[in-house]
Amino acid sequence: MADRSSALGRPFWTFWTAAALANLGDGIRVAAFPLLAAALSDDPVAVAAVAAAQFLPWLVTGLFAGALADRRGAREIIAAADVGRVLVLSTLALAVAVGRAPIGLVVVAAFLLGVGETLRDTAAQTAVPRLVDDAQLEKANGRLVAGEIVGNEFVGPPVGALLFIAGAALPFAVNGASLALAVMLVLSLPLTLARPAPGAAAGEPSGGAAAPARDGALAGLRWLARQSVLRTLVLVGAAVAAADSAWFAIFVLYARDSLGLGALGFGLLLATGAGGGLAGSLVADRLIARFRHRHVLTWSMAVTAGAPALLVVAPHRVAAVAVVVSTSAAFAVLNVAALSLRQRLVPGDLLGRVVAASRVLTYGCTALGALAGGALAAGLGLDAPFLLSGAVAVAATVAWSVASRPSAPADPA
Repeated sequence: MADRSSALGRPFWTFWTAAALANLGDGIRVAAFPLLAAALSDDPVAVAAVAAAQFLPWLVTGLFAGALADRRGAREIIAAADVGRVLVLSTLALAVAVGRAPIGLVVVAAFLLGVGETLRDTAAQTAVPRLVDDAQLEKANGRLVAGEIVGNEFVGPPVGALLFIAGAALPFAVNGASLALAVMLVLSLPLTLARPAPGAAAGEPSGGAAAPARDGALAGLRWLARQSVLRTLVLVGAAVAAADSAWFAIFVLYARDSLGLGALGFGLLLATGAGGGLAGSLVADRLIARFRHRHVLTWSMAVTAGAPALLVVAPHRVAAVAVVVSTSAAFAVLNVAALSLRQRLVPGDLLGRVVAASRVLTYGCTALGALAGGALAAGLGLDAPFLLSGAVAVAATVAWSVASRPSAPADPA
């Protein structure tokens, strides 16, 4: 069992270390995938397709991943998903090394890795409430998001860029090795993570009772449709995610053509943003405690989607640094607030399916946003996705602020 004292406990930190290793590998791939795509094609649509392929699996396997997480243990799902990703990465690394990796193969590999991510991430979110006490959810999620930022944005991208410069296959081989280490740590976790969480979460809202396992994969969608706070958060968050992916999908081309950055410069730019993201993740629990979920979510949405529009009027490296730092910080706070609110409100035996239903909508829009960003950049120029993000920021922030207005003092938002 997890340590229920003021400390988060050894099982949590083992889980955190496994997640950090997986995120380090993912961060290496964050830089390596767009660099590989840009090396294979100058077409913005083709480059954006690689980014979109990593999120499209949520539309195909997301609900299945949620149902699986509510029926099987988090430990075995995470381990199996990461083993599958190791195999895909090994194949891709070999293909790149021998010069047999066309853009189509890269898209397929990105899609398969995304399938593994749907399984891993959904199961991981159901594990956190079983590793720490309810009062420490924000703290635990903040530490997990901090580890994700360090790996995905701070350490991983520059390492990925350097490895790509040394050899295009190296980033994917190292990503596979980091996931293999993560699997060994996951398998050492307590047996409490080898079976689904029993019963319903405390504080279940009146929006719907916990559905038994036999209700199937759609139970999460049905529950979410009846819960006004989370339903609104998912819809507005999906719009923000689409806007964010629209500009980031072509950011490697913008950095190269408008900022004059090479592969290493691009990796360092992404890493610079991690400073803001790390700070955001570490202070998120205190911000939420002081200002409540609703207000923290409002401002984090506005900055996440709105800040990139600065590059339209100030296409300079200093502005680019400001954008990646501010958006990373805001996105980290947004993630911690949304994750914690979901874990508090959703019944325990439905958490996997509600997580999956939320992410199907969010990542489906993320994939569409990436494709839209590529199409806009191809037709209207590289500035167009940044303008789109700014427009969505205004609409989404107003929509959330109005729709989430509490109807009573005890409103959880």
